[in-house]
Amino acid sequence: MRGNDFAFRKKKRDVIRIEGLEVFAHHGVFPEETKLGQRFFVNVVLYTDTREAGKKDDMALSTDYGRVCMEIHAFLTSHTYKLLEGAAEYLAEHLLCRFPFIEELELEIRKPSAPVPLPFASVSVTVTRGWKRAVIACGSNMGDKENYIREASRKIEEDEKCRLISSSDLIVAKPYGGVEQDDFINGAFLIETLYEPEELLAFLNRLEAEAGRERIIHWGPRTLDLDIIFYEDDVIRTDKLTVPHADMHNRSFVLLPLVQIAPQWVHPVYRKTAAELLGMLQEP
Repeated sequence: MRGNDFAFRKKKRDVIRIEGLEVFAHHGVFPEETKLGQRFFVNVVLYTDTREAGKKDDMALSTDYGRVCMEIHAFLTSHTYKLLEGAAEYLAEHLLCRFPFIEELELEIRKPSAPVPLPFASVSVTVTRGWKRAVIACGSNMGDKENYIREASRKIEEDEKCRLISSSDLIVAKPYGGVEQDDFINGAFLIETLYEPEELLAFLNRLEAEAGRERIIHWGPRTLDLDIIFYEDDVIRTDKLTVPHADMHNRSFVLLPLVQIAPQWVHPVYRKTAAELLGMLQEP
């Protein structure tokens, strides 16, 4: 795993650019488009870090743009989408999952023969997608507590839309919220993900359900608890999700693991680092 400073590095803006890749494929709303096919042109900008590959002149440390071209061609010719938006969305995700050095990409799919009954050069859809950083707090106070957390870690790492960067040590903590129950063990994961925040929440809720969690008593005992503490620098307030986690700055069992894996992550509301928040916390 990479070091804890990963979460705070400035993203690299080195670029590998592919322009005008021609693919004959079968995408479109109308039956004749999917049956007969037509030409598409793909432009893609890959944001990455080329310094080490350049210094060592080593292809193994870079993204092979020849392979990228072949992956684009294979993907677009083996799938069929009604919309350019669909083709662009899933192709972008495919490339990000297949090429580990790509941090972000800008992908354009151009359709010069679109069924438009007027003179035009082409229509196109462009999407920008990339890996996002997040911190997940984990906890358990039922059954084989450590195993529930180990299994959650394994499932996060195995999901192609997540990369587990680092995990904190597990700590023992008293229950929070006044419900009488066993002590918890708590920790935190630093991840990269292609999931948007509510998609990530749904993924974590699915892992909780697979661990047998039942939501019966608020702040009650649970086999597995997974909370999004931070997602990039986003501030999210919806009916389903609050990020940063609303009460994290008052919880030592959140801050202690967080400081271990991401001490300099700045809370986007309080503008304090995780380490500073822990230092300010007044224990009863």
